[in-house]
Amino acid sequence: MTAKSNLVFYATFVVCTVFGQQPDYLNVDLPLEKRVNDLVSRLTLEEKVQQMMHNAPGIPRLGIPAYNWWNEALHGVGRSGVATIFPQAIGLAASFDEDLMFRVATAISDEARARFNAATAKGYHLQYGGLTFWTPNINIFRDPRWGRGQETYGEDPYLTAKLGVAFVKGLQGNHPVYLKAAACAKHYAVHSGPEKLRHEFNAVATPKDLRETYLPAFKALVNAGVEAVMCAYNRTNGSPCCASPLLLTEILRKEWGFKGHVVSDCWAIADFYNGHNVVNNAAEASALAVKYGVNLNCGNEYHALLEAVQKNLITEKEIDEALTVLLRTRFKLGLFDPAERNPYNRIPADVINSPAHRALAREAAQKSIVMLKNNGVLPLRNDLGKYFITGPNAASVEVLLGNYYGVNPEMVTILEGIAAAIHPASQLQYRQGIMLDRPNANPQDWTTGNARNSDATFVVMGISGLLEGEEGESIASPYFGDRLDYNLPRHQIDFLKKLKEGHNNPVIAIITGGSPMNLAEVHELADAVLLVWYPGQEGGHAVADVIFGKVSPSGRLPITFPKSLEDLPPYEDYTMKGRTYRYMQVEPLYPFGFGLSYSTFSYSAIRLSSGEVKRNQSVDARVTVTNTGKNTAEEVVQLYLSTPNSRHIAPLFKLSGIKRVKLPPGASAEVVFTLTPDMFAVIDNNGNPVVEPGPVRVYIGGALPGPRSEALGAARSQQAVFTVKK
Repeated sequence: MTAKSNLVFYATFVVCTVFGQQPDYLNVDLPLEKRVNDLVSRLTLEEKVQQMMHNAPGIPRLGIPAYNWWNEALHGVGRSGVATIFPQAIGLAASFDEDLMFRVATAISDEARARFNAATAKGYHLQYGGLTFWTPNINIFRDPRWGRGQETYGEDPYLTAKLGVAFVKGLQGNHPVYLKAAACAKHYAVHSGPEKLRHEFNAVATPKDLRETYLPAFKALVNAGVEAVMCAYNRTNGSPCCASPLLLTEILRKEWGFKGHVVSDCWAIADFYNGHNVVNNAAEASALAVKYGVNLNCGNEYHALLEAVQKNLITEKEIDEALTVLLRTRFKLGLFDPAERNPYNRIPADVINSPAHRALAREAAQKSIVMLKNNGVLPLRNDLGKYFITGPNAASVEVLLGNYYGVNPEMVTILEGIAAAIHPASQLQYRQGIMLDRPNANPQDWTTGNARNSDATFVVMGISGLLEGEEGESIASPYFGDRLDYNLPRHQIDFLKKLKEGHNNPVIAIITGGSPMNLAEVHELADAVLLVWYPGQEGGHAVADVIFGKVSPSGRLPITFPKSLEDLPPYEDYTMKGRTYRYMQVEPLYPFGFGLSYSTFSYSAIRLSSGEVKRNQSVDARVTVTNTGKNTAEEVVQLYLSTPNSRHIAPLFKLSGIKRVKLPPGASAEVVFTLTPDMFAVIDNNGNPVVEPGPVRVYIGGALPGPRSEALGAARSQQAVFTVKK
């Protein structure tokens, strides 16, 4: 009998001894609601309050062990020990691949269960050891200054929703009774910086922007059955997100019918009185949060619910109702059932960092890499006489990780990956050359001359989690993890210039980071530019796979790279005018959806199933994609819509379809998209979807339609028009 079985048996034994029969909460044959209600009825008020905080203590008299709700799994099980580390979320988003996202999340949840099973057998109930994961982050990366944008799936609501739903399904599993793990949609809502102000900031969003940009991904995840939603630190339109009648009551619970639990961001309840100043103390804040539906307190403010009951700020019945919703999750995870009934309890520890998961991490990293420039030097032969690799991030483990990461005993740096891929006859030399964020104190240069006598030079530059990330984690950031300077550190550009001086040998820039950067000078200087994000434990191998042509790059940008921050509205402005590819009028440095390949693709004319439709009808769009190059490669086929004659303010373009196709040279594939009325609807100023009569333009291609994409080397998008009848 396992330790878990022993625990349940002990609980049953204790309670049966006291009461003479098995209690309802342990009776697996009873309906879930009856079991949960029975357990709540057996708790004292103090015990109820304790169970509503993230570090819930055990209740020995009922045989209930402690449970810590706080766990992370952004791109692998985080902060809990050895785990497979996949590319950071923004890198996964660059794959534009729902199937990959589902497989990655499935691997993560397998490892999560395996770790939980092993820890339970040891009697461990530590933070970051449970099955409730506060991921994915589906906030919109509306401004490149936000240091936590790396945790998101980019700037587009459609892409974010598609990838987020796939992640939730992979994390939670498909068992008819049990959750493999519990996912959480965060941070609800209208939350994407500034980091320094998040505990006091009021994000103002119009009804249109709410419904068009900030809420669609949350709605999609709720419809997909996400188990939890995390309310954000900030206020939205005047109300703290964790006490918002609009967000929590009207939209989440009533309109969307969300049945899971709501968890506060950590110590967000304390912000009610320390930052937002909407109440005076913890008792008032806790009562307010529970009344608006926050079931779980990450923090310790809910201790004050005892005082709140005494002061008639809240009733014990209201606490019971909130706790009942919360405890359903633990029951759905099978934490009160005999171990043998739940198949996830049999997932063994050997799945953790298994060969299959390492291979998946490598595939994910390969598909995340975005080639921004190639003047023909890539792919390189791997048997040239001499290679040189340099730069502050070449040998860095830090740049593999991003934030919210696990640890792994087999991390592959970019230096190690390239070294493992070259021919034994070839030479490879390495020097770091410069530091990441500051000029060298020692002016002596033993590095840049190596580029002149090497057949190819790789310079690994960019930024790392030291410079961007969450408040408190980015220890070299002067802006609490945000990046208010869009440029790369100047000394990195100067170093790249020196590496190019006096020769014509290829210099390949490999850029790490989790957000847009000003790469204009890098693009001008380097012969090829690869954006590799924070690529995870197999990042080094994946970079080498792309450089030496084992795979063709197929990543696409999930966020626009502006030429300058001056092209954007103020950081604190949450209106979408002038932001993201959907409303940005000025030409970008790199457009949304852009990325180059080692092959070329052509698109046939778009074939529509109908040139005219009623407002409630759908239309199919077909296109034939052909690999016109010399290499097998994957193309990310993207469909965009626009409604040029709309009476309402409408996006310039709106991503409405994605399909990946892998084609050998000369091969073709037909790609079909079904366009439903909700796709070509426009959101009016009141936040309502409106299907208007008039033309709808359809664009299908390999990047955002427009001259900048074509100038950088993307295939020209095909266009077609259908009309919605009056």
